[in-house]
Formats: sequence, C-alpha cells, structure tokens
Amino acid sequence: MLDRPRFLWLFFSLSGRVNPSAYVLAGLLPLLVQLFLLYQFSRTPLGTAASQYWALAWWIAVVVSTWSTFALTAKRFHDFGKPTYYALISLIVGAILLIILAFFKSDPGPNPYGKRTNAPAES
Repeated sequence: MLDRPRFLWLFFSLSGRVNPSAYVLAGLLPLLVQLFLLYQFSRTPLGTAASQYWALAWWIAVVVSTWSTFALTAKRFHDFGKPTYYALISLIVGAILLIILAFFKSDPGPNPYGKRTNAPAES
C-alpha cells in the first residue's frame, strides 16, 4: 500500500527519480481520471447542473494532472541524469511521451538527482 507522503511525492514533487514501470503506471492514473470525468460529462444532458458539475470536475482534473504529469516526467528524466526543464516537453506531447520514456533504461547507481530510483532525492 502506498502511504500518503509517498503518493504526494510521486505525483507532485520534482525531487527524485522513477523507473520506467513506475512512470507508466503512475502516468496512467491522471489519464484515467480525466477520461472517467469526461465520460461522466458526456452522459449528462447539456445545460443541467450535473453537466456543469462534471465539466468543472474535468477542468480541475486537467489542471492537477498537467502538474502531476510534469512532475512524473521530470522524475523520469532525472532517472537518466537529465535536468527538470526537459520535462517541459510533456506539456506539448503528453501521453505520447508516456510511451516513449517507458523504453529508456535508468542510470545504474546514483546520479545528481538521487541515489536510487523510485525515491525522493536526499537533501
């Protein structure tokens, strides 16, 4: 079970590294949340209070998932020694980058962004 500090680190922190499998699995969660909310919106009649609720929920999810995708991608780039600003590309190509970065191997051993993968960087 993933505890709360670790969950928050995984989706919202720019510190540390993640390996390819953790990156793909964690990257699917924001995408699935967005798709679920979009599905719920499409099921409700337009102009109703329910449709406005689902539309608002979807926009909130888009904002939150954009940051979490950026943070995950930054940690994935950290895993092979690249700086955070490389993750800006995730804002342009999004889900395609999720697939591409899954095929890059991690740097063995420590690098400037952490001693090991799937953990925050130690201060």
